[in-house]
Amino acid sequence: MEKIYIFGHKKPDTDSVTASISLSYLKNQIGMNTEPRVLGNINNETKFVLNYWKVKEPAYLNDVHLQIKDIQYLKNYRMQGKCSIMEGLDYMNENVVSTLPIVNEHNKFTGLVSMKDIAKSQIIGDINKLNTSYANLIKSLDAEQIIQCDEEIKGNILIASYRSTTFIEHVKLEPNTILIVGDRHSVIEYAVNQKVKMIILTNNCEIKESHLKQAQLNNVNIIRSPYDTFKVSRKIGLSNYLDNIAFLDSVISFHEETNLKDFIDFANKSKYSNYPILNKKNECLGILRLSDINNKKRKQLILVDHNEPIQSVEGLEEAEIISIVDHHKIGTIGTSTPINFRTMTVGSSNTIIKMLYKESNIEIPPMIAGLMLSGIISDTLLFQSPTTTKEDIQAVKELADIAQIDYEKYGMEMLKAGASLKGKTKEEVLYMDFKNFTINNDKIGIAQIFITNIDEIMNEVEDYTKLINSVAEHNDYKIVALFATDIITNGSYLFYNDKAVDILDNVFNITDLHQGYYLAGIVSRKKQIIPNIINVLEKK
Repeated sequence: MEKIYIFGHKKPDTDSVTASISLSYLKNQIGMNTEPRVLGNINNETKFVLNYWKVKEPAYLNDVHLQIKDIQYLKNYRMQGKCSIMEGLDYMNENVVSTLPIVNEHNKFTGLVSMKDIAKSQIIGDINKLNTSYANLIKSLDAEQIIQCDEEIKGNILIASYRSTTFIEHVKLEPNTILIVGDRHSVIEYAVNQKVKMIILTNNCEIKESHLKQAQLNNVNIIRSPYDTFKVSRKIGLSNYLDNIAFLDSVISFHEETNLKDFIDFANKSKYSNYPILNKKNECLGILRLSDINNKKRKQLILVDHNEPIQSVEGLEEAEIISIVDHHKIGTIGTSTPINFRTMTVGSSNTIIKMLYKESNIEIPPMIAGLMLSGIISDTLLFQSPTTTKEDIQAVKELADIAQIDYEKYGMEMLKAGASLKGKTKEEVLYMDFKNFTINNDKIGIAQIFITNIDEIMNEVEDYTKLINSVAEHNDYKIVALFATDIITNGSYLFYNDKAVDILDNVFNITDLHQGYYLAGIVSRKKQIIPNIINVLEKK
């Protein structure tokens, strides 16, 4: 079963992270294979939540680009180098592939063999040399085992083609001689006494018992083939190890993690059609043919707490979105097939997910309940945000009963844990929860942080303003704004790029806007900030 990734937006907050985990648990309970992921570093508030409920932080998902591992290439297509050339040739013909990756006994990639290499080895190679195993000879020559003294057979091939007396008188046999002979008993006796490496009997010829006994004493290997001498001489070379003709220099291989686009770009410039595929351990996984690249399986995704491509994972267009759970406005995301899109005007994605648990009749464990109520409390600022609905409040109360927790006390501790800026650089503060929007082709960047002490920013307001102006100028933003939301006073302090002052004047109907201006009651980016910016920009 294919794994499905569930994740929130690029700037993970408590709602998106806990929603990913809680939805993944639900989907797995109903038989799916899902895994929660994050697209960036989690903030202090979310760390507090995961630590409190003893939940492991989801792994980071870098991108969902199509990779070679998503292609239905010829997997497990390879052969050990100690197999025979004949076995390799049969395997290539069976799979209709002209090249074969060669591996060692540990499946490590050691080289490549092509049909062209096999042809060259049989036509212009050193056909008198043999380096193989006793077992390979048995298979290649359809032979019968007579005497086996060695596992490996290495030596020079010789055919007893002379008259027996001429052969015995003029041909010197060496310990590494591999003799092909018929029912010429005097030659067989001579070979046995000379302690040759092997005797290959052709035409199923018989051998004398006395010669067998002497061969056993002299460690002479013997096999018997049904083929005639000519056919044995033609086929014996195919019993050689594939290692003998495998090559590694100039072989182009790819790792399974390689992006498909990068592979295609290279393959279009290359003259090759087949490429060995390896993993990080240099183990061979199979071979990728150019004809395979259209047979792909896109990664399957479920998005939570967002539906804007700009806020989502890299490579989204190359993946398959199968579902979305969100509570924001509908963005520009598109899919090629119908999907389940669950959206509601509630304060948190977790509120919707709680409803999904009820609809699926799945019991919520205390730990999952704790995560879900944390997400709702975070996004509604403990019900102080105007995005809060009665559904959010009811969900938190029911989840708190399951988790057996005082949600008001816990919620305040959680919000305070996320409000500390201690140890963070100004860049880290700005990008803690920074979301991008495109309105009438204008880029907008809106950051929001939660604080309990505005002096942490006001004491360095000039540096923050300089940073915001720099980010806007170098990234072509029309507006870059930082809203420092005070969870105690239920309002936000506004910091912005200088060129956006007139727009923000209109957005909040202010005549004396300045850096650090306090906006009483403004706490929701989704409901109070972005909609007002859209209204002003669309009128221009």
